[in-house]
Amino acid sequence: MNALSASRPYRGVFPVAPTIFFEDGRPDLEGQKRAIDFMIDAGSTGICILANFSEQFVLSDAERDEQMRLVLEHVAGRVPVIVTTSHFSTDLCVERSKAAEAMGAAMIMVMPPYHGATFRVGEGQIMAFFRALSDAVSIPIMIQDAPVAGTPLPPALLAKIAKEVENVSYFKVETAGAASKIRELIAIGGTAIEGPWDGEEAITLMADLDAGATGSMTGGGFPDGIREILDPFFAGDRAGAMAAYAKWLPLINYENRQTSFQTAKILMKEGGIIGSEAVRRPILSAHPDTRAGLIEIARSLDPLVLRWGK
Repeated sequence: MNALSASRPYRGVFPVAPTIFFEDGRPDLEGQKRAIDFMIDAGSTGICILANFSEQFVLSDAERDEQMRLVLEHVAGRVPVIVTTSHFSTDLCVERSKAAEAMGAAMIMVMPPYHGATFRVGEGQIMAFFRALSDAVSIPIMIQDAPVAGTPLPPALLAKIAKEVENVSYFKVETAGAASKIRELIAIGGTAIEGPWDGEEAITLMADLDAGATGSMTGGGFPDGIREILDPFFAGDRAGAMAAYAKWLPLINYENRQTSFQTAKILMKEGGIIGSEAVRRPILSAHPDTRAGLIEIARSLDPLVLRWGK
C-alpha cells in the first residue's frame, strides 16, 4: 500500500475549503484563515479551494481572485493547494489556471465545459479544451468528473486524455458507480493515471479505495475522521479502515444527503472556529432541525472541528 503524500504523487485527503461569510454575505477573510488553519491541523494532506463545496458559484471574479491569493499566501506551502479553475470558456479557464499556478497552486481542478442544463461540447472539443490548459500550465491538472456537469466522460475518454495530454494525470470521480469507473480507468490508462481520486464526500470511499483510489476530496469539516479510514488502509490494515469507515459513515452520509456544502461551516461555527455559517442568497440555511441532527451525530464522534476553536 502507498502512504499518504503531500508531494507527487499526491495521496491522501484533500478536502474542499468552505468560503466563510459574515451574516451580511461579505467574505470573512480572518474567518477564512482560521478555517484553513483548522483544516491543516485536522490532518488534511492538502486543501482544495474555489470548488462547488466552496460555493464558487456565488463568488464574483474579484472575490475568487481575493480568495485564491488569501489562501495561498496564508497556507505558505504548509500543504499543497488545489485551485478549481472551471469555466465554460477555454480562454477564461486558461487565464484562471495560469493565475493559480503563478500564485503557487500545486494543481488545478477543472470540470469539462458545460453551462446550464443543455450546453455541452463533444469529445473532440473536450480534448482540445484540456490540451489548451496543459499547454498553458506546468502543474498537474485534475479532471473533475461530477454529475453537475452532465457531461459523459467514459473511462476510455479519460484514459485517452491522460495518455495524450501531458499535464492531465489526476481524476476526481464522483459519478454513480465510481468504483467501477476508477477500476476501469486504471486498467485502461495505466501509468498515465497518477491520481485516481474519490469524491462525493467519501460516501463510497471504501469501494473506491478497493478499486485503486489513492486520494479523497471530501468536505472540509472532519479531515481527521477521513484520516482514520485512509491511514490504516494505506498501511495495509483494510479491516481497521473498514471499522473506521463504519464509524464515520453516519456523518459522511448526513453531509452527503442532508447538509451538503453547509456541513463544514455549521461544524466550524459550532466549534468556535468561525463566527458565522452564513450562505449567500438564493441558498437557504439548513433547517434548525436538520442542523441539530448534524451536530448530534458529530458530537458522538468528537471530531476536532468541535474542539479546535474553544
